[in-house]
Order: sequence, then structure tokens, then C-alpha cells
Amino acid sequence: MSPETTAPHRLLGALLDEQARPGGPFWPAALRELDQDEAFPAEACRVLDEFGLADHYVPAAYDGKLTDFSELIRLIRSVARHDLTVAVAHAKTLLGAVSVWVAGDREQAGRLARQVREGHVVSWALTERGHGADLLAGEVTAERTPEGWTLNGEKWLINNATRAHQICLLARTGEAGDARGFNLFLVDKDRLSPGGYTHLPKIPTHGIRGADISGIGFTDAAVPASAQVGADGAGLEIVLKALQLTRTVCAGLSLGACDHALRLTTAFVQERRLYGKLLVELPRIRRLLADAVADLLLMESVSMLAGRAVHALTPEMNVVSPVTKAFVPSAGDAMIAELGEILGVRAFFTDTHAEGMFAKLERDHRIAAIFDGSTAVNRHALIKQFPLLARASARGGHAVKGLAAAATLDVPLDPLDPGELVLAQHGGCSVLGGLPDAVERIRSLVRAGAAPVGLEQLAGTLLAATAALQEQLATHRPAAGAGSAADFDLARRYELCFAGACAIHLWSHNEAAMGDSSPVWADARWVRACLNRVLRALGRPVDREPDVTDALVEELVRTEGRGMTLLSGI
Repeated sequence: MSPETTAPHRLLGALLDEQARPGGPFWPAALRELDQDEAFPAEACRVLDEFGLADHYVPAAYDGKLTDFSELIRLIRSVARHDLTVAVAHAKTLLGAVSVWVAGDREQAGRLARQVREGHVVSWALTERGHGADLLAGEVTAERTPEGWTLNGEKWLINNATRAHQICLLARTGEAGDARGFNLFLVDKDRLSPGGYTHLPKIPTHGIRGADISGIGFTDAAVPASAQVGADGAGLEIVLKALQLTRTVCAGLSLGACDHALRLTTAFVQERRLYGKLLVELPRIRRLLADAVADLLLMESVSMLAGRAVHALTPEMNVVSPVTKAFVPSAGDAMIAELGEILGVRAFFTDTHAEGMFAKLERDHRIAAIFDGSTAVNRHALIKQFPLLARASARGGHAVKGLAAAATLDVPLDPLDPGELVLAQHGGCSVLGGLPDAVERIRSLVRAGAAPVGLEQLAGTLLAATAALQEQLATHRPAAGAGSAADFDLARRYELCFAGACAIHLWSHNEAAMGDSSPVWADARWVRACLNRVLRALGRPVDREPDVTDALVEELVRTEGRGMTLLSGI
């Protein structure tokens, strides 16, 4: 596999490692002081600007460098590996701009693209005080005038609301509760008349303390007709389609935070002694470390396949994105909590141990599960599609070519066609629909002596668990309204089956090319570890494999916690 395809994230990673030395803006002590002062990481963001990270927020169609969403996830991961606050503060521009990439006309999108590449900050103003994720309850209004529109109302708890140059704003134009009663606007604050808007105060937060989490209020703010994004009444639809992209990219935040947590923990277990031994030598600690590595690789397999699915399985992103957004941050929270148990009281220190970085990343990462729809919101989005998914499963079939392109890491991707994003997809989920074929490929490899027998057993058990899930979906009727406990339990099981299937697809499509790239690929170690974690979470009895545990921990120690990735060769 050609290293040129991943040059951007490798270049950024090397740059940030250099900037993390004493005196640099990514030096842990400097980041700690900013966090304690609740100060915006302006110098760190400047480094990202000078690198040209914002170019990767702009599609190639508008002279940017965004050609592969899985590569964008890796870029965000590189930043979050050093500091989540910086990653959140900078990447918000992508979230603010993506609706224009989805539905803006070419002139509007081209103008915004130039501004983003020049360093303009864009904020996405969706939520309001008292409404949270209930976008249908939005009270900010847009009234048509001969010249354009007049905006009134407040958007609150908005990232970069104060620092942004442009605000991508969802406003009500029709009756309350009418899904077609909303328009989307790209508001240039510099073009608003004096008194047309007011910045609301920054809100002190438990994590990402330095980020600009604030709000903005509008009072008879006049905006031109050209500020409208997309058609009348399409605002909510555009936002929901844009969320399919942003929810997927948010996985990079969790991957980077977990990279950081694993690196800090690895350093600790190699220096701390207990009962006359290093912690890393104790069986229980080794098991916890191996589980953490498996969790990280499982999160990565979901994130990479989902990022590539943006291009290769675009009409299925209404399923792939909420599953990814629900699974990856919640798995990251659990992983960080388990590593915190290994660190003990040091996980709570704000400066004494490792500049308080573990305590900071643990606090910061809690927001990852809330951004762009909480875990509950994303699971509810999946639950609403259960009947469609059940019918598609009964029909059988899947997007064979699309799944292969999403899962094969050296296959070039077609540009994203935003017109293929849909809100309801009747074709089902190819990740699960293609699982029987993938398991059969594994069985063939085992018969040929090219894969370990243990992998066949694990894959077969996941296939049986997925079949049982599909049978339950066929008879399940989601509760009206917010959903029942049974609905959410089924959604969680769906996520686990999806995650296990992602691991199988990535391994089966890349094993021949990646088999010698790192020890985690040897003997199918990483996919065996991931399936073991999934099946235990599903309540399926499986035996732990000591050889896998030992191999993963040894590789963790060898790389000092820095090399636990499926993508070391690309």
C-alpha cells in the first residue's frame, strides 16, 4: 500500500510531536495552563492553520483537499491525540461548513471554501436554550423581506459562536413543529448591521474548558437572500444529511483521546511497581491492557469503514453514521475509565502526574458522546429505522461492490456525491448484510491453512448472534415517542454486531496486503481480540486466547503505546 495516500496525517502527526516539546504550543504543561485558565488555545490552532488543516475541510471540487473522509478522521485523530480541546475548537469549522457542501449552490460553496482556506472560522448554530437536540422545537425565526430575511432569537451552547466569522444557522420559517418549516442560512457576521446580533457569554464547562462554548442572539438582523442554503423548507433535511457526515468524522476525536490515554497508561505500567513486580507484569493488568488495545482497534475498524462508506455506501450513511456515533464515543468512555482504574489516584491529578493530561482528556472526552447528537439521540435514530432494516434483511442482498470498496483500504474512492445522502434507506445495511459472505471467506482461508481455526469459531459465533438479532428485528415493533428500554437494548446489540462485522470485513479484505505490516495483523490477532470483546459484550460465551493477549501487550510495550493501529503500513 502506498504511503503517499496517508501523507497528510503522518505529516501532521510529526509536526505536532515537534510542537509538543517544551515551549511549544502543544507542550502538555502549556495545554494544562490553558485548561486551568479556561483560555482558548489560539497558538495551537495557529499551528494547525499554518499546516493547512482547514484545506482538508474543503472538498476537492472547491479546490480543497477533502477527498477521503477516512483520512479526515485520521487527521482529527492526530490532533486529538495531543489535545481534545484543540481538536474540537479547530474542527468545528468543518461542522459549520458541511451543510453548504451538502446543499449550497456552487457560487455560495465556492465563496465559503475560499474563506475557510483563508482561515475563517465557521460555527454551526443548531441548538437553543431549553430545546437541546429537539430541533423541531427551535424558536429562532426567519421572516422574509423584500431584500432577504430578518432573524430573531438566540442560539445557545454553540461552539465558536463568538470567534466565528460565519454562522450556519437553522431558523424556523413556518409553524412550530413543522418539519418543512425551517430554512438554513449562512450568516456573515461582518455584514450584519450594528445591533443586529449579540454574543452571549462563554459557558464554563467541566471539559474542553478553553473552547468557545457560548451563544449568539439576533435582533431584527437583516441577511440577504443569498444567505439561504438550499431550498425553502429544506433546512432540517439538510442538517440531518450533514449530520451523517459530521457524526462519522467525530469518531476521530475518540480515537485520538484513547490513543493518548493508552500512551499515558503504558508509560505508567512500565515504571510503577507493585508486589515486587512492574505493573505490566501482573496478569490482571495485562488483561486490562489487552482489552483496551482490542477496544481501540475495534473503534478504529468501525471508524475507518464508516469513513470510507461515506463515499462507497453513501445511501446507507443514515444507518452507518448513527451507529458509528453511538458506538465509538461510548466505547471510548469505557476504555478510558478502565485505564483510569490502572492509574488509580493519578487519573485524578490535575498537574502532579504527566501534567494532569489523563484527567484532562477524561473530562474532555465526555463531550464526544454529546456533540452532533448524544448517544441516546443516535440510538433513537437507528431505532426509527428498525422496520426498514428488518424488511431489507428479509429480502436479502447487499451492495457488494460498495462494501468491498469501503472495506478494502487500498481501493481508490469516488468523490462524495451529496445527492446520494438520504434520510430513509430501504436497502438495509450492507455491513451486516455482507457478513455471511465474509464469514464464508474466512472458512475458506481456514481450510487452506491461511487463517487460524480460532478465527473461524469467533466469526461463526458472531454470524449466529447477528442472525438472532435480525430475527428479533423482524418481530420487534419500536415503541412510539422516545422509545422503550427494549428498543435501546436492541440498538446497543445492533451496534455490537455492526462493530464485529466491520472488523471481519476489514480483516478479510486487507489480510493479504497487510498481513506482514505489524505484529497485530499476524495470526489474525487484532480481529480475534476484537471479536472476543464483541461476543463477550453480547453475552456469548467465548474463551479468552492467552496468545493474543500476550502478543498485543508485548506490541503495546514495544511501541510505548504509540503504535496500536491497524494502519501502520499506510
